[in-house]
Amino acid sequence: MAFLQPSDLDAILLSFKVACSATLLATPLGIGISYLLVHTKIPGKTLIEGIINLPLVLPPVVVGYLLLLLFGRKGFIGSWLSHLDIQIIFTLTGAIIASAVVGFPLLVRSIRLGMESVDSSYREAARTLGASGWDAFFTITLPLSGRAVFAGMTLMFARSLGEFGATIILAGNIPGVTQTIPLAIYEYTSTPGGDKMALSLCLVSILLSFLVLLANSLANKSIKRK
Repeated sequence: MAFLQPSDLDAILLSFKVACSATLLATPLGIGISYLLVHTKIPGKTLIEGIINLPLVLPPVVVGYLLLLLFGRKGFIGSWLSHLDIQIIFTLTGAIIASAVVGFPLLVRSIRLGMESVDSSYREAARTLGASGWDAFFTITLPLSGRAVFAGMTLMFARSLGEFGATIILAGNIPGVTQTIPLAIYEYTSTPGGDKMALSLCLVSILLSFLVLLANSLANKSIKRK
């Protein structure tokens, strides 16, 4: 990759770190919430769904600003974390949180569809044979929803690779610290003579996104053949 600068390689590596971390950290929560929405009768499901899907319809900059208010030094969570000398804004952790929040609805939607497609008679048979709710979940629901979980993870990973608005508000655009591929492209487009480097990173971003979406497509085809 001679057409890429060392800082570009750092941005690519950082994008992978952010996307992988956000996806892996959000997946257990996504599975739990999906199960809650599909297999329980808790009140306020519509409200919960609305809150989860809100990042899909809100501008990413708005999501980032809300996160900034939440995790800033005077924010509800940030003020508590500051007593523990933990800083979220302008850090890699902040970039991961921003990507996780923006991509989480895609993860939950995919997992939920997978769980809804599992024949309920399988769980009922397991419970009849003496399996507990947890046993039925880990031996029936989760394995049969595995492809949907993977599909949701690929969608969230792809969304995290392209996240810009929320990240730049919460984590900033610090080279080598929080500068991911979209942020590096933004900096190049704002720099005289940076068009060629911006185009190079655009091509890398397109290639990576295509590969991830290809994996997602294969997972979805596998789900439909079940």
